[in-house]
Amino acid sequence: MQAVPVSLRSLEALRPLVGDEILQTLRELAAPLRGLRVLHVNATAFGGGVAEILATHIPLLQDLGLEAEWRVIHGDDAFFRVTKAMHNGLQGMDIPFTPEMQTIWQEGNRRNAAFLEKDYDVIFIHDPQPAGIPLLRERRGARLWIWRCHIDTSAPNPAFWSFLLPYLSAYDAAIFTMAEYVGPGFPIPQVAIIPPTIDPLSPKNAPMDPEEARSIVARFGIDVNRPLLLQVSRFDPWKDPLGVIDAYRLVKRERPEVQLALVGSMAHDDPEGWFYYDRTLRHAGEDPDLHVLHNFHGVGAWEVNAFQRVADVVIQKSLREGFGLTVTEALWKGKPVIGGRVGGIPLQVLDGETGFLVHSVEECAAKALELLAHPERARAMGERGREHVRRNFLCTRGLRDELALLRSLLGLG
Repeated sequence: MQAVPVSLRSLEALRPLVGDEILQTLRELAAPLRGLRVLHVNATAFGGGVAEILATHIPLLQDLGLEAEWRVIHGDDAFFRVTKAMHNGLQGMDIPFTPEMQTIWQEGNRRNAAFLEKDYDVIFIHDPQPAGIPLLRERRGARLWIWRCHIDTSAPNPAFWSFLLPYLSAYDAAIFTMAEYVGPGFPIPQVAIIPPTIDPLSPKNAPMDPEEARSIVARFGIDVNRPLLLQVSRFDPWKDPLGVIDAYRLVKRERPEVQLALVGSMAHDDPEGWFYYDRTLRHAGEDPDLHVLHNFHGVGAWEVNAFQRVADVVIQKSLREGFGLTVTEALWKGKPVIGGRVGGIPLQVLDGETGFLVHSVEECAAKALELLAHPERARAMGERGREHVRRNFLCTRGLRDELALLRSLLGLG
């Protein structure tokens, strides 16, 4: 397994944003855990919300005195095609899960289990890609194994779920984003609910001069003096970029000056992303006001930050959603968000207060037109959204919840 290097971070840098009391609580929770050997394992070091969380989480655990590491599994294209199918199947997609696919997943997990040579006190395994490791290692290598599931398994495709359940039985505890996401017959009695969080000082969320933001966005051919709709997401059918394009076209009938940017990121564990990117391009057609961009165009974290700050309305029209950290990011920047009424989005988009929840293309277009027509109301929603994130979805809250879980599981009060 490949070790992922992380930058040094200090909790003290967060004090102006979260206050003295929260930092004191974190230090008290971490005190009996100092020296604990903790490993987090996931599928990719970049290109997804889990990687972004761990890039902050690991160095902050280290700052609190834990011996925290982050490693990513190895897999070939065939393995990641299967794990992408598992991701979709566990979220309910009606697709086949053949014996060959099952063998590819098992062999990939067996190889990665063999690569795990060091011993740890606690190992966190993220999502289905490496979920078989503790069973295949016969639980050797860690005192505690914890599975963190970032997706919605509430109504899974039975073929995928029944296959995965025996492997999940090897864990001591599990973490889900929401209680509603726990799948039927889940075999682990100890389940914690910990929603994801963002780092307010990461390149994607740090303060940015407004003129710099406008300059960055303009480099991609966007007229920063005209209204901009934005969705930041992987190119994935669950994120419904085609539906966002349809909503934009409805808005454009009444507001011809409006523009749309679809900004995504290609991760090496998501081979389906390129296929759906091509499909999105075909649906977009030849429209000079419709921009489909990704990290290979030079749109990194700092550029996403700029887009979210320049946009007039941010959309997250997901059909299924784990949590939706792009919603959190946009709210943190004081932007109203129009989101699908699915997954963790309603935890963030308080309908009519921090944005709007919608079910259809037509609703999405109508709410975008409403926000464009009433910029003062949009600004007020954005301000409420930023405060909602500050109180509930910053990285210090995620740290607090994980430290409390470790203390409980280890019998440390």
